[in-house]
Amino acid sequence: MFIPFFILFLNTMKATQKLEKAFILLENGTVFYGKALGVEGSAFGELCFNTGMTGYQEIFTDPSYFGQLMVTTNAHIGNYGVSDEDIESKSPKIAGLICKNFNQQFSRPAADGSLQNFFKDHNIVAISDVDTRALVSHIRDNGAMNAVISTKLSSIEELKIELSKFPSMKGLELASKVSTKEPYFYGDPDSKIKIAALDLGIKLNILRNLAKRGAYIKVFPFDSTITDLSSFKPDGYFISNGPGDPEPLSSAINLAKEILKINKPLFGICLGHQVIALANGISTYKMHNGHRGINHPVLNLLTGKGEVTSQNHGFAINKEEAESNPDIKVTHLHLNDDTIAGISIKNKNCFSVQYHPEASPGPHDSNYLFDQFIDLIKSNINV
Repeated sequence: MFIPFFILFLNTMKATQKLEKAFILLENGTVFYGKALGVEGSAFGELCFNTGMTGYQEIFTDPSYFGQLMVTTNAHIGNYGVSDEDIESKSPKIAGLICKNFNQQFSRPAADGSLQNFFKDHNIVAISDVDTRALVSHIRDNGAMNAVISTKLSSIEELKIELSKFPSMKGLELASKVSTKEPYFYGDPDSKIKIAALDLGIKLNILRNLAKRGAYIKVFPFDSTITDLSSFKPDGYFISNGPGDPEPLSSAINLAKEILKINKPLFGICLGHQVIALANGISTYKMHNGHRGINHPVLNLLTGKGEVTSQNHGFAINKEEAESNPDIKVTHLHLNDDTIAGISIKNKNCFSVQYHPEASPGPHDSNYLFDQFIDLIKSNINV
């Protein structure tokens, strides 16, 4: 047994690449050092962290993370490789990755390759061996901020100047960067239920969840009009998740208003939830630190039950305005900070949630929301 193990050890050592130095520069001048994972260069973005212990590929390919540098609090990243089954979009959407321990080797038989090669193929700058506990503590104390990760050790002063000019996430419209350019279809064309979905950065698993419940979906670009979506003659409408500030999305906000006028079933998730709130006169704000993880506790005020949820957002809707709005019913609250996690519109076939019912990393507590949407559609078309 000794010789095969020794050969395996040698092969592993040969396959492990020596990593070069790299660093993270925050907009307040703080610097953290680490090691580059293969792609040379620099990447700018808003620094945020995710507390999930699994699902790194789903996180990295989630369009809602476009323009953000991801810090993973899980100590080990890359250990189970990547798989074509675990994507939420066709390519990684994060601006870059910062982690503690990066595994260049992977152990999952079902994997299609290594995470390191996945990043190299898509030219994603990533660094490891960073004190992520200290970095996350810094962000928690000082709030989300822009940063740059780089392998250019001699260019810190130049990068400081570039970073000072990098735009803030507040006021930044990013849905256009990740939305489909042309409409496309998903699901069974013979399905009895048709849904028109506005793509602000839609995740593949949302489409999977709608399709497996008997829906045929047509996905439209972010700036589509009510005329565009209604041409599909849908039985219901959906507004997706996505990146950036919701306030600049004037076309999506106007679309939500038009859908509410005709009172067809409407469901929104995350950014879609914020768009629906804005369409009802409720403002949004940028959070000190967003909610990003897979174990966020939410209270369903309609049932009194708690839900363990997956969340990914840096903006939220104004609680005071929502509670005082006569047309709004608050349906869900986040138990960590009492922010609003769900609303419905009184006397309208519309509801939305701030979290992600399609992301079920173990708890399936919020899957019922898709059933609720489909049942709402069925009740309106007598299926």
